[in-house]
Amino acid sequence: MAQASGVATIVQELKEMLVTYARQETVNPLKNLGRYVAFGFGGSVLMGIGGVLLIVSLLRVLQEETGGVFDGNWSWAPYFLTVLVIAVLVAILGLMVKRARDANLRRSDR
Repeated sequence: MAQASGVATIVQELKEMLVTYARQETVNPLKNLGRYVAFGFGGSVLMGIGGVLLIVSLLRVLQEETGGVFDGNWSWAPYFLTVLVIAVLVAILGLMVKRARDANLRRSDR
C-alpha cells in the first residue's frame, strides 16, 4: 500500500510540474508577445496620425505662406507638390523595408 501512495505522489508531482512548465513556456511568452504587438500597433497608429498631420501642414504652408505664388492658374501646384512628397516618402520607406527583409533573409540563410 505504501508503494501505491508513493506512485500516486510521483504522478501528482509530475502532473504539477508539467502544468507549471507548460504555463511557463506558452502562456507567459504569449502574454509578452501580446504586449509587444499592442505597443507596436499603438506606435504605428500614432506615427500614421503624425504623418497625416505633417502632410496636411505641408499643404497648408504651400497654400498660405508662399506669398501668392500658387494663386490663380497655379492653385493645383501645392496639391501636386504634396503628392510628390508623399510618393518620395513611400518610395524611401519601401526601399527601407526591402533592405530590412533582404538582410533578414541573408541572416536566416547562415
